[in-house]
Amino acid sequence: MSTFSISSVIHSPWRFSLIAIALASSLQPSSYATAQEAEAEADIETIMVTARKRTESIYETPTAVTSIGADLIEDANIGNLDDIGKYVPNLNISRYGVGNTGHAAVFIRGIGLQDHIITTDPGVGVYLDGVYLGRQMGANMSLPNIERVEVLRGPQGTLYGRNTLGGAVNVITKQPGDESIANVSVKAGSRGRLAADGYINSPITDDFSVSVSGSYKERDGVGTAVNLANPEKEIGEEQEFSGRIAAKWQVNSALSLQFAVDAVENESGQSPYTIEFTDNRPTGPSIDDGEFYLLTPDLIPANPDDLGTTVAGIESTEYSGWGASFIADYEINRELSAKFIASSRSSEYEGGLDDDASPLNLSEFPETGEADQVSLELQLNGTFGKVDMVSGLYYFNEDGTTESGPWVFSPFNVPNGLLNDGVTPVTTICGFCGDFGFFDLHQETDAYAVYANLSYALSDALSVGGGLRYSKDEKKADALFPSFGGERAFREADFSEVTWDVNAAYQFNNGMNVYGQIQKGYQTGGFPPRPFGGAAQFVSFDETTAINYEVGVKGQITDRVSLLAAVFFTEYTDLALPFSDPQAGGGFVTIVENAGKSEAKGIELESTIDLTDDFIIRTAVGYLDAEITEVDEGVIGIGQGDSPALTPKWTFMFAPSYFIEMDNGGLISLNADYSFRDEMQGQSVFNPNEQLDSRELVGFNIAYESPAGDWTLTAYGENVFNEVYDQGRLAQNGYVGIVRSNDRSEFGLRFSKTFEL
Repeated sequence: MSTFSISSVIHSPWRFSLIAIALASSLQPSSYATAQEAEAEADIETIMVTARKRTESIYETPTAVTSIGADLIEDANIGNLDDIGKYVPNLNISRYGVGNTGHAAVFIRGIGLQDHIITTDPGVGVYLDGVYLGRQMGANMSLPNIERVEVLRGPQGTLYGRNTLGGAVNVITKQPGDESIANVSVKAGSRGRLAADGYINSPITDDFSVSVSGSYKERDGVGTAVNLANPEKEIGEEQEFSGRIAAKWQVNSALSLQFAVDAVENESGQSPYTIEFTDNRPTGPSIDDGEFYLLTPDLIPANPDDLGTTVAGIESTEYSGWGASFIADYEINRELSAKFIASSRSSEYEGGLDDDASPLNLSEFPETGEADQVSLELQLNGTFGKVDMVSGLYYFNEDGTTESGPWVFSPFNVPNGLLNDGVTPVTTICGFCGDFGFFDLHQETDAYAVYANLSYALSDALSVGGGLRYSKDEKKADALFPSFGGERAFREADFSEVTWDVNAAYQFNNGMNVYGQIQKGYQTGGFPPRPFGGAAQFVSFDETTAINYEVGVKGQITDRVSLLAAVFFTEYTDLALPFSDPQAGGGFVTIVENAGKSEAKGIELESTIDLTDDFIIRTAVGYLDAEITEVDEGVIGIGQGDSPALTPKWTFMFAPSYFIEMDNGGLISLNADYSFRDEMQGQSVFNPNEQLDSRELVGFNIAYESPAGDWTLTAYGENVFNEVYDQGRLAQNGYVGIVRSNDRSEFGLRFSKTFEL
């Protein structure tokens, strides 16, 4: 039996869910066992997740899932979705898109797409309270007042459908009526950090509850746009407002209705960006190399966090969005229930990069975009003796646009039609070239699905299950690029797939659970995001499918050691891989090709070890071996044996916690965390100049909780050794563009106070 102390269980900021390992220990029997202790024990043992759209114990879910609860979000200094990527095995989150902090490219087990443009879909689905977020721009949401975040690894094609080829991330908010409290939190730290959160959750009547939350955060930048007289923002500066209002009405014992509205407004500086020169830097004028031979090291700011652009406005970014949802739960009878989810969401963003990072007008691409989506889902769920069922109908519509301009790509499109000497007309070396460039893409998507999933208990210990889903996507896209000869190109494509899964789970007498599953996943096809080479490049790429084989074990190995482990092997057919070519067609061409076949195999281990009553160590280890195994005829650039982009071989997390009970009844919590991500390729086309080095991050959190548990004072440190690492590297004309990390070292204090209502 575990000897984990009672007070630590009650007050510990790590209770409920820590790196997917539920603390499923039993309390040591003692002469002072009380009802309070029994309640604490129940809290530990009932870590519940909704990974399969039904509420069940994390140990009994036959899939690899990590559940990060509200306490860990606070005490591991997790501020947004990007931070989640530090704590989950084989999860990597990158922020490259147009320098905008709202962008999050989520990669699980080597699957994901880093491009944010409207004609490309993510490889990992992100959900907010069951509502799919169609775009990666805006996915890097802040996480105040969140109940938990669930990360499902591996294809989730049956229950979650399209664009969950690598997995899914569920962000689950605190629900109205769960508690009757008000909470305020303020935070101040180095680098000009200021933040404040407020949260109220209260019943208005016996049947009607409301929750309201609001959040503000800001932080100074790390660099300056040195060649702009009045920069709008510092490089890396952060400023964001967000809020959410939710209401729940229990109409009667069978019917409940829930409404929610959320909004965010982010005005920040561009992500830190610089360049490094390569050995093949142009040394003279040519159409292929433009005027990049004029780019010299003395034009690049000495501080790599500074930006040398002369294009006003490109140093700042904006993101705004709002969403509304309606959920109706109806209990038809004791065995059967229905659930209806409707949602509408809208988002807009501004950003862009000065790719050459210098005062020269060589390669600047300001960009704006917007997307509106509507989704409807009707579920029919039931429990019939030994059978659990989840089934549903799903519809999704998205209408979005990306626009860029006025942009420069020398010598094809330059200011005033003159080269950088300000005298020579561009037409002297390029007869078809002109002034500034503009492009835009528009796409509308209609997606439909029908699905069903069953689980059958053959005995108290053994259960089997399976599911089936049919998905269909209809896409209409149109685009206008300078190379299209003034004619807008219109395209249509349909994609469909039947996905399925089968699984079995067995619980031993000692409480350990083993499972095995086979899953088929589906990534919809689409259109390339930047076909600068001409309308002939604006053609659809095919959908990707995956078959995943996985076995795992979960549970309490000994009284003091709990474990969650998974071993997997995944085969991908027609894996869609983007790569960029800066040489072709008067702009930066992004090509998406279906690369034949690829595979990934790996291991994931997560554990909690109670070394003493008050000393806990949590670890998460991921190993991933992913490579392209077969390249179709005619595919260029992608090589057999290459790895997909942003796929670290090793991921590792180590987090010790120590608790000190004070004589006055207060509690001191000492928490530290270490996160490692191995080196990885910046693109799926191997280029040594695009290799991202490994990175190590260390943080700490020292908290004092009052004897009554109603206030907490915390000293924190994030990235305490100020590790600066690359988020993305992209080879261009004689140099490599580098988006640098923005989560620099930060130290400060946080005070939170809870009021019972």
